[in-house]
Amino acid sequence: MTSTNHPPRTGGQILADQLRIHGVDLAFGVPGESYLALLDAMHDHRDAMRFVICRQEGGAANMADAYGKLTGRPGICMVTRGPGATNASIGVHTAFQDSTPMILFIGQVARDYIDRESFQEIDYRRFYGPFMSKWTAQVDSAARLPEYVSRAFQVATSGRPGPVVLALPEDMLTETACVADASPYQRVQASPAATDLQALHARLAAAKRPFLMIGGSGWTTRAVEDIAAFAQANRLPVGCSFRCQDLMDNRSPNYAGDVGVGINPALAERVRSADLLLVVGPRLGEMATQGYTLLDVPRMKPALIHVHAGAEELGRVYQGDLLINAGMPEMAAALRALAPVPDEAMAGWSDWTASAHADYLKTLEPVAPPGDVNLSVVLRQLRQRLPDDAIVTNGAGNYAAWLHRFFDYRSYRTQLAPTSGAMGYGVPSAVAAALVHPGRVVVSWNGDGCFMMNGQEMATAAQFGAKVVFCVVNNGMFGTIRMHQEREYPARVSGTELKNPDFVALGRAYGAHAELVTRTDEFAAALERCLAHDGPSLIEIRTDPEAITPRTTLTALRNAKR
Repeated sequence: MTSTNHPPRTGGQILADQLRIHGVDLAFGVPGESYLALLDAMHDHRDAMRFVICRQEGGAANMADAYGKLTGRPGICMVTRGPGATNASIGVHTAFQDSTPMILFIGQVARDYIDRESFQEIDYRRFYGPFMSKWTAQVDSAARLPEYVSRAFQVATSGRPGPVVLALPEDMLTETACVADASPYQRVQASPAATDLQALHARLAAAKRPFLMIGGSGWTTRAVEDIAAFAQANRLPVGCSFRCQDLMDNRSPNYAGDVGVGINPALAERVRSADLLLVVGPRLGEMATQGYTLLDVPRMKPALIHVHAGAEELGRVYQGDLLINAGMPEMAAALRALAPVPDEAMAGWSDWTASAHADYLKTLEPVAPPGDVNLSVVLRQLRQRLPDDAIVTNGAGNYAAWLHRFFDYRSYRTQLAPTSGAMGYGVPSAVAAALVHPGRVVVSWNGDGCFMMNGQEMATAAQFGAKVVFCVVNNGMFGTIRMHQEREYPARVSGTELKNPDFVALGRAYGAHAELVTRTDEFAAALERCLAHDGPSLIEIRTDPEAITPRTTLTALRNAKR
């Protein structure tokens, strides 16, 4: 509703004012003529709200996702219509599958042009739909911007977090309106009922082989501390779901490893043999269940207590014995406040927990892959050198399996990786991390194929002074697909070989300090020089294509099929 008690403002000015009210300090995007009025209005807030100019909308959207993961507040991305919006869709999809709070603002064609297939026109409500965003809308009146933006922040952060998309017609951003501002948004989450907590305590006390799995989004530093205290008080083994390894200090005697791709066989068997599975946060999707094979659908063998912030996720695939709709901070605080189960109950599974951690420690022992570079040793050196709060990012590919296995995470929000499995995440997410936390060490771990998808954002790092060490593991192929190819169609290589640029020369062209590593013993010194450099740096690590995973080689895969 318009109000004559407020001075007239353009839609762009109203929107920029709302962003500041809701606490936005960084926005990522690629400029476009369709939202010039918003960019102009942001100029008046440039001291408090910085616009990070990216080189491609996919990179910008990934940066916004990383911001949402790091802060718990919606990451803001701004793109133009048509090609800009479609490029950004990969980051929106990642935010949806990863349950990351994010808002994508899209400059739209003018309202008079809508439904004429005008230049770069897309109906974003149909394009993003219910499977890529929590809510997609178009703001057709400048006077309603405070309402729409407030709702966007509310939806993005409440319940199961996720992305929201708002389309902004170009002429709406230039029209004026007299309207009151909204108040800052408030995150809304459910809390566990007392009866649910009582039932959980009773089931835990009666268990013989309980297992706690944590993951998903919506966690805070305090929530992570609370869930760790609960696990320690009850001597529970804890597994973290795919790419959520930083939710528990991996050095903890309770930590059993990550329940994700390439799961330790001993850990998989432990999950199967549990008689009570307490799942706090994960969706129990494909990655956490080994393609829905680790646990039977719809009724699994262990009794299941499933806690999730989205009520729609509970019972979606797996029927539970106790389903609890609660946010992670609310649930973790309640679990910490619960009295531990009786000592005689815990005594029955103390060895179970100790052996789970011992099995995990065995996975950290270096392996002996073919070639002159041993990534298991390289990652041990990286872990030994980095501080506990260093942020390590990665995208998707077999190169990441080495990181997930041999790098132990020691504090919350030190791991940034897409549970959606999208390539191209490692570079832009690292840039965002360095801008959000300029005082922390940031390392971006990439495969050669993954790096090339958003490597152009090194230019953004150089422009904005983001100090990141970009590591590029170069084996000259799309490794994950080649692995499956050799497994299914041995010795018939098709579509997976890569002819790469000189990554060292490319890094220097972007203004980075760059080094080449061709032997394991070269890495530590190269890393020291990169960490000492005041700006972005790059290490190209050339590996033998045979070293396809920590557990097998291409030749072994090929011979196994024959």
